[in-house]
Amino acid sequence: MNKAVNKVLVVGGGFSAMAAAIELRKRTIGVDLVEIDAGWRSYGAGISLGGATLRAFLTLGVLDEFLRRGDAHDNVDIHTAGNHHLATLPTPRIAAPDVPGGGAIMRPVLAAILAEATRASGTDVRLGCTFKSIVQDADCVDVTFTDGDKACYDLVIGADGLYSTVREVLFPEAPAPRYTGQGVWRAVLPRAPEINTASMWLGPKIKAGVAPVSSTEMYLYVTEDRAERAFIDPARFTTLLKDLLAPFDVPVLQRIRDQLGEHSQVIYRPLEGLLLPRPWHKGRVVLIGDTVHATTPHLASGACIGIEDAIVLAEEIGRHADVDTALNAFEERRWERCRMVVENSGRLGEIEITGGDKAEHGRIMRETLVALANPI
Repeated sequence: MNKAVNKVLVVGGGFSAMAAAIELRKRTIGVDLVEIDAGWRSYGAGISLGGATLRAFLTLGVLDEFLRRGDAHDNVDIHTAGNHHLATLPTPRIAAPDVPGGGAIMRPVLAAILAEATRASGTDVRLGCTFKSIVQDADCVDVTFTDGDKACYDLVIGADGLYSTVREVLFPEAPAPRYTGQGVWRAVLPRAPEINTASMWLGPKIKAGVAPVSSTEMYLYVTEDRAERAFIDPARFTTLLKDLLAPFDVPVLQRIRDQLGEHSQVIYRPLEGLLLPRPWHKGRVVLIGDTVHATTPHLASGACIGIEDAIVLAEEIGRHADVDTALNAFEERRWERCRMVVENSGRLGEIEITGGDKAEHGRIMRETLVALANPI
């Protein structure tokens, strides 16, 4: 056991936070995880995942559960809004030769898989609780919790998302998340027989996609430009989504459009991004995941780089006897990869908004997927 880090607090209960807890427990490090939501709920519809994410699942030990409860598939088919096939984007099989190069799953299902693994790891999970204050010195981080408890930790990991409270405390001068000028609509529907892999249709200003998330379900996503980050009445969600699908001359999309009604669970989210310059740590407190590198979904890699953060952080903590050395080594391994994903994903959104070069769009997607296949 690393004598410099014997006890860790993870703030947050999302994918990066749970992955950190799982990996640290493998190294017999004591882990407390606090999540402010008493229900430990995960919102959203489907989530698309690349081969690098499936490789990370293999490391965490949850790949088999993902394959059982989600859907793994190879390649991404890209078409015009008139259903003309443009290209098939290959997805390398990097998790294992017999595991497809990508997939998708319902976000709450993935959250449940990771929560089960987190509890099974021996992590002390405390729900409906977060920190009230963090005070550190050279040897310890003293944390006071909202339930009145106090504890001392060798390391605190801030993994509390895009609007991180830990980030506000650690780096009050940090930039705020930036609205990108796009929003994404999502809905879950019964799986159509012809949907066996991820498929995307590119309109002049609107992009639609479908991916299977289980043996019986698929999810729809539609990305559109919105100049301002304005509130949209949820009562209008279904009507607005149907209007966005109307111009697509694609049978499966029109069948989906016909299925949408008052019963449909439609979700809309404005797209935001954040890339916090280094350092990502101060003393014995470090930030991972969306707290430092929140990305848009254009490369289906946001969850991936957050989970990878957790894996690399645990490796470096186990490798070094000094906390600061470990945290610097963690940042050295993560900065360029995370910067690439955030900036390339943001560039894809810019190309879509401006009607830019489709060849550049395709090149960025291919080159990023190749880069993500490299070891972490």
